[in-house]
Amino acid sequence: MTREAIEWAPCPQDATAECGTLRLPVDWARPSGGTFDLAVARRRATDPERRAGVLLVNPGGPGDSGVDFAVRRAPAQFSAEIQAKFDIIGFDPRGVGASQPVRCSTELLDRRPSVYPRNQAEFERLAAYNRALREDCRRHSGPVFDHADTLSVVRDMDALRRALGEKKINYFGHSYGTLIGQQYAEEYGDRIRTMALTANLDHSIGVREFLVSSAATAEDSFHQFVTWCDRTDSCALHGRDVAAVWDGLLARADRGEIRDPESTEEVLTAYDIALAAFKRLYGPDWSELATYVARLDAQEPGRQEPGRQEAKEPPQETTAEPFHAVFCQDWRFRPKDYREYARLTAAELRAAPHMRGSPRVHTAVAGCVGLPDEVNNPQHALRITEAPGILLLHSMHDPANPFSWAADVHRQTRRTTVLLPYEGAGHSVYGRTDCTRDAVDDYLTELEIPSPGSRCAPGPLS
Repeated sequence: MTREAIEWAPCPQDATAECGTLRLPVDWARPSGGTFDLAVARRRATDPERRAGVLLVNPGGPGDSGVDFAVRRAPAQFSAEIQAKFDIIGFDPRGVGASQPVRCSTELLDRRPSVYPRNQAEFERLAAYNRALREDCRRHSGPVFDHADTLSVVRDMDALRRALGEKKINYFGHSYGTLIGQQYAEEYGDRIRTMALTANLDHSIGVREFLVSSAATAEDSFHQFVTWCDRTDSCALHGRDVAAVWDGLLARADRGEIRDPESTEEVLTAYDIALAAFKRLYGPDWSELATYVARLDAQEPGRQEPGRQEAKEPPQETTAEPFHAVFCQDWRFRPKDYREYARLTAAELRAAPHMRGSPRVHTAVAGCVGLPDEVNNPQHALRITEAPGILLLHSMHDPANPFSWAADVHRQTRRTTVLLPYEGAGHSVYGRTDCTRDAVDDYLTELEIPSPGSRCAPGPLS
C-alpha cells in the first residue's frame, strides 16, 4: 500500500508523545490542487505486545484540538487498559488548531451584532455582518475555509489511516466528533474495527427541531439542577425557590443591573449568564453553578463589589474562529427573514422558558443567517451498510445534545449500532461511572458490545 509518510518527532509540549503532519488536498474533488498540513499526535501503546491497533480520537467542538487531546488529556481520560492496547492518535481537523486554522479579524469579531434581532432591519444587519465576516475569514484563512466541512474531515481521516499503515481503525468520538464517526462509517464502514460515539449529534433534522430539541434538553438540565439544589444542604441556593431566583436574576440582567464580579466595568446580559450556566451544566458542576447564581443575585442595586481588574494584552490582529466555518457547511440552516427567525426563537423560548433556549445552539444558527444556501455537507438520513457494531453512549440528561438525537441515530442504523443510555446528567459520558467506562473499554479492547436494552445507572455528581 503506497502512502504519504508522517515524520514523527517528540511533541514540543510533551516529549512523551509524538507529533507530525500529513500533507493532504484542500479539496478532495481536486486532489492535485492546493494542499494543507494536517497536524497529528500519537501516544504509543504502553504494552506493545498486547497492541490492538490505533485509536483515533476527536473531542468535539467543532473546533476542539485532537492533538491537544492526545498530548495533554488522553492519559487522564482513558483507562490504563486502553492506553496499554492502543496507539492513541489525535488530529486537528482541517481549519482547527495547527491544521491551517480558520482565522478572522479580531476587530470584526468584536463587532458581532445581537443574535436576537428585534425587527427586519436588525435581521438584515446580522445577515450582512455574517457575509462580511465570511469574506474576512476566507481572506485570512485561505482555501481551506471553503472546505472545512465534516465530510472533508472524514476523507482526511481515511488518508490518515493509510498513512499509519492500518487496514482498520478504532475510533472514539465525542459530541461533534460523533458526526465525524457517523459519516466515516457511512463512507468507509469496512475499515472500522470498533467505533464508540458519546453524546451523539443527529445530522438528519431540520432547523426548527434542532433549535427546539436543544432548548428542551438545556431546560431539562436546568430542572435537574433545581432538583439537586432542593435536596442538597450544601447548595448555595438551598431552601430558596431556585427557579424564581434565576428568573429574577435574568430579569435584572435585562435591565442592565448585573455586573461581572471579576470586572465590574462589564455589564452581564441575560444571555451571558445563561451561557455561563449552560457551560456549568456540562459537568454537571451544580455546586459551582449555585455559587455563581447566588453571588450574582446578591449584588445590590447601585452598589457593586470590587472586581479584579486584569491587565489586558493588546488584541491580536486575527483570532482562530473555526466554529461557523465548519457548522455552516455541515447544516443547511438559513432562516430567510425576521418573521421566520422570530418564530424559531419563540419556539425555543417555549421549550426553555428558564434557560431562554440553548445559548450555544441559538448562536450557532444565528451565525449562518445570510450565507449562501448551498452547503458542502447538508444533513441527511444516516445510512451505514458495512460497518461492524457501533457503540452509542449518551446521557439521558445531556444539557447540549438531546438524548432524542442518539435515539434517532440508533433508529436510522439499528442493524449496525447499539445504544447504551446513561441515566444521569452531564455532557461527557465515558468516565462517568464504572458502567460507562467498562462498556467502552470492553468494547474497544475485547469487541464485547453491550446487549440491546442495557443501561447505566446514574453515578455520584461532581
